[in-house]
Amino acid sequence: MTQDFGDRHAAAVAPLLRIEGLSVRFGGIVALDGVGFDVAAGQVCGLIGPNGAGKSTLFNCLSRLYGWQAGRIEFAGRALDTLPRHRMAALGIGRTFQNLALFTSMTVRENVRVGTHTHQHAGFLRDALRLPGVRRLEEEAEARTEEFIALLDLGAVADRRVADLPFGTQKRVELARALAARPRLLLLDEPACGLNHEELEGLGDLILALRARLGLTVLLVEHHMGLVMRVSDKVVALNFGRKIAEGTPEAVRRHPEVIRAYLGDDGAAEPALEVRQHARAA
Repeated sequence: MTQDFGDRHAAAVAPLLRIEGLSVRFGGIVALDGVGFDVAAGQVCGLIGPNGAGKSTLFNCLSRLYGWQAGRIEFAGRALDTLPRHRMAALGIGRTFQNLALFTSMTVRENVRVGTHTHQHAGFLRDALRLPGVRRLEEEAEARTEEFIALLDLGAVADRRVADLPFGTQKRVELARALAARPRLLLLDEPACGLNHEELEGLGDLILALRARLGLTVLLVEHHMGLVMRVSDKVVALNFGRKIAEGTPEAVRRHPEVIRAYLGDDGAAEPALEVRQHARAA
């Protein structure tokens, strides 16, 4: 049974993201079963759960990579299922991936520049004929590219091929590209995956700094529970496609359903999430 707790933001604020009764089935497999929760503007919301909980399915619904059989997703008051998939970035939803989705033969600067294209609508003929306004759009894109290269500390490698860079640096390139699209909602899919201890230490501070500087709302799927509990304003826990808890990090961490999901009925409350902090996410 789901138990909800209060979070650190006023409930009266209209949510930026609202998920209601979301259900997804693949044949006879139920991936999501009536999942619902809100994410307020400016909030960092952690999404946790053991293997097969449905977290990746939910992210893919938010990106419109998957459809759903029942329920509703609203972003800034608009139903996502009424919009084409290619409009997600321009609408204000950005995403990183657990398995990097970069153009590895391109440079860092070229990859980040791709993120600016969602807001360029000059049109083919206007662009081809170099009509007024095209140069201004190009200059804006160049400035935004350099802004996020600097913000993610990528200046020293800006002209190097992505394929030649360490994995942790590639992660920052993907984040810079997502931010260059000027999202209001940033979906972070296991950003700590593959990072070394030093890189991991700075990731939480980076997420909070980006939220403050850019006014971002963040939905974070992450298996590293120390990171989730440190940066999240609230946490939503899934298991077998159903929501089992929602509330403050401390309340969800101690919730009996969450403890059972990670450790089984014999798990002790106190070390529950620490023991499984490196479990792979669904």
